[in-house]
Amino acid sequence: MAAYPNRDQLVIFDADGTTIDAFHAVEQSFLRHGMAIGDLERFQKRRKLFKYLGGLREFPNNLRRQFGKQSRKRLLATLTEFYRFEASLYPGIATLLQTLLAAPHVRVGLVTRNVTVEPAETLRCLFRRHGIDLDAFDHFACIPLGEDKTGQFRQARERLAVNPARCYACGDEYGDYIAAIGAAMYPFIVAYGAEDRQRLIGSFGVPDAYIHASSADFTQRLLHALGLADAVGGDEGGVGPVPGSMHDGAAPEAG
Repeated sequence: MAAYPNRDQLVIFDADGTTIDAFHAVEQSFLRHGMAIGDLERFQKRRKLFKYLGGLREFPNNLRRQFGKQSRKRLLATLTEFYRFEASLYPGIATLLQTLLAAPHVRVGLVTRNVTVEPAETLRCLFRRHGIDLDAFDHFACIPLGEDKTGQFRQARERLAVNPARCYACGDEYGDYIAAIGAAMYPFIVAYGAEDRQRLIGSFGVPDAYIHASSADFTQRLLHALGLADAVGGDEGGVGPVPGSMHDGAAPEAG
């Protein structure tokens, strides 16, 4: 049995669709190039290959306008600019991150496949606008689109010497769930990003207890699991101030 030098807890977040409202960013970027992606409900139900080509109504026009290297380059530039200067975090997420970064026994990470130009700089600009300093994170990695996150999750918890039983990984896709399980971490999967609850359960077999319908639900469940005092407050369903850190000697309560 491994002995761990601390009682720290580790939370690793996904960026797009979990902390960042990526759908709105993509939708607005498409519109600025004369394209449409459809509504969120239909977007969530599409297979990954077709998510950004739109549905039957949008597909022909989108395919024509995305055809060619220069067209895709211009779209990517627009998306990058939108992320840096306009994109938003989901309600309550900024306060959640600030709360966790201030908690002395919680280590915080961000692992992302963000596709913008120079994604590290893009995310630095976005989070800075919401009062979050990426340099305050204990682990930060931008990985290629096709790379599995399991290795990054495992690397973070091993480098920080955190007991796997005290580690959590948060994402919005089936791949995030699989990566968390593969790294021996508890998965928090949200159903307001790339996949809806029905698809996560019916198509991928993700247990319903791991899935959270809103950022408010996700925030409260995560803070409870970490042993942090939490309260819903404000117009956007954010979390209130946290008086102190986790309970001494208390094991984290998942779910």
